[in-house]
Amino acid sequence: MKIVIFGLTISSSWGNGHATLWRGLCKHLVRLGHTIVFFERDVPYYAGARDLQELPGGRLILFSDWDEVRSAARSEIRDADIAMVTSYCPDAIVATDLILSEGRATPVFYDLDTPVTLAKLMAGETVSYIGPRGLKDYDLVLSFTGGPRIADEFCTRLGARHVEPLYGHVDTDVHRPVSPKPHYRADLSYLGTYSEDRQNTLETLFVRPAQARHDLRFLIGGAQYPDTFPWSPNIYFVQHLPPSEHAPFFASSRQTLNVTRPAMAAMGWCPSGRLFEAAACGAPLLSDTWQGIDAFFAPGDEILIARDASDTLAALATPDAELQRIARRARERTMDQHTSDKRARELISLLERTACRDTRHQQPEEA
Repeated sequence: MKIVIFGLTISSSWGNGHATLWRGLCKHLVRLGHTIVFFERDVPYYAGARDLQELPGGRLILFSDWDEVRSAARSEIRDADIAMVTSYCPDAIVATDLILSEGRATPVFYDLDTPVTLAKLMAGETVSYIGPRGLKDYDLVLSFTGGPRIADEFCTRLGARHVEPLYGHVDTDVHRPVSPKPHYRADLSYLGTYSEDRQNTLETLFVRPAQARHDLRFLIGGAQYPDTFPWSPNIYFVQHLPPSEHAPFFASSRQTLNVTRPAMAAMGWCPSGRLFEAAACGAPLLSDTWQGIDAFFAPGDEILIARDASDTLAALATPDAELQRIARRARERTMDQHTSDKRARELISLLERTACRDTRHQQPEEA
């Protein structure tokens, strides 16, 4: 297949969760023999922290204005099998219009921010990447979040015809067990961009335990943390980490914490890519809880769950041997079910079934 993608970013992992996921997915789609063309608007905040210059085995097309790239986009779509638009793509609506006007490629929408999208809709807010016709013109809608509500919400609110989950994943070429680095050493680490809606949970599960255990070392890696963040002397910080540094970061952690945005936690079935990355690197996992987490990792056996600061403190007191057993089990589960290669194969299967379904619908009835 030739797959043309109009996305937020693949070139910069700064301040977003899309880029790392797309890199792993595109790499393995190419390995499976598919052709990938990725259109990305070249904005200053990503250009200033760009950590991928070209798409290996595919084409990355950076542009500053839609009008300048419209002709090239039309040309790529005309011989594509699949044309995909994603959430938070700044040109999502005009790209969708172009895909539909050409009428050649199967139109697909991939929402990597499903709970945020639905929360905005329920609040009566405009969603910049979905036009007035909703999702009814796409042959397939993919959702980063799963669970029983997703298909109904997308179909009822946005007119989607067919919805399937396509969860996060990990590129095990990049995220794997490596030697720890002293400057990343931590009893508990957290890797994530600052987000106001995660702050209360982060303070409960990370900051308060740090304040209670001054004898332990806590480490945050990320970007956009404000000066008002409640730092304490034993909470250390490392500025934005490119994906190449994720493995040593996790490998140097006695445990690592996952914090889920409230909208995602409320929706459930929302595994962060960070969970799979950390597990693939062999780091013991500690996470807040949400409905469906046991579909990805078994609590107590492959992951520890924290609902309040006392749960984090109990996790910190867990013996090393038990933490390593949990980490081994999580890594085995991840390698079996949640790699970028597995997810790429799932995507191709979904696309092939969609194409077959649409072909059947287009065939004329027998006289």
